[in-house]
Amino acid sequence: MTFDQKELYKNIDDILWKEWDPLGINDIEEADDEYKGYTPQIFSLKVQGSDSEIIAKKLFEIATNEMGVVGNIDHCRQVASRISNLK
Repeated sequence: MTFDQKELYKNIDDILWKEWDPLGINDIEEADDEYKGYTPQIFSLKVQGSDSEIIAKKLFEIATNEMGVVGNIDHCRQVASRISNLK
């Protein structure tokens, strides 16, 4: 992984924690690794050139299918847009 890729990975991880946060726990410092397991999937989509709608659908799928929460596709789209705009 190049320096740029490491930086991109970290930025995606930060966005998932600070902005996506489907469980609403980003104010609990001890839980700051809760979404790290999903970062590789989103990073992979980003580096493969997936558009923001594909990323949004993956975020929504993770929230609803894997976490079992009521997902918000509009919020996922906002987060995916931020991820898509990362360089």
